[in-house]
Amino acid sequence: MKKIAVIKIRGAVQAEKRIEDTLKMLGLKKKHSCVVIDDSPSNLGMVQKVKDFITWGTVSEETLKELTEKKGKEGVFRLSPPAGGFERKGIKKPYAKGGALGDRGEKIDLLIKKMLR
Repeated sequence: MKKIAVIKIRGAVQAEKRIEDTLKMLGLKKKHSCVVIDDSPSNLGMVQKVKDFITWGTVSEETLKELTEKKGKEGVFRLSPPAGGFERKGIKKPYAKGGALGDRGEKIDLLIKKMLR
C-alpha cells in the first residue's frame, strides 16, 4: 500500500473546531510536524478537510527510510523549516499556484529533504 507524508505548514489559531480536531486525529499538533499515513479513503478524506493547513504527497521508500533514521521513532516527526524557505508565493497559496499548501505528489520528497537538517 502506498504511503502519504503529511506536513503541517500553517498554525491552526482561530481555525474551526472540526479542523483542529482533524489535525489532532492526524497527529499534527505543531507546525513543521510530519506524519506518514496509509493511502486509504478515510485518511484522504481527513487530508482534504484540512488542506488549507497542510501539504502532502506520495513518499518514496528511500525518503521514508531517511526520515526514520534521522528523526527516530515511527509516528510524528518534528522537522525544521525548509532550508531556503518555502515556495515563492508563500504558505497561503496552493502548490499548484506557486505556494506551499496542498497536494505535491512525488515532489513531497524534495520538501522533506530540505526540512531534514
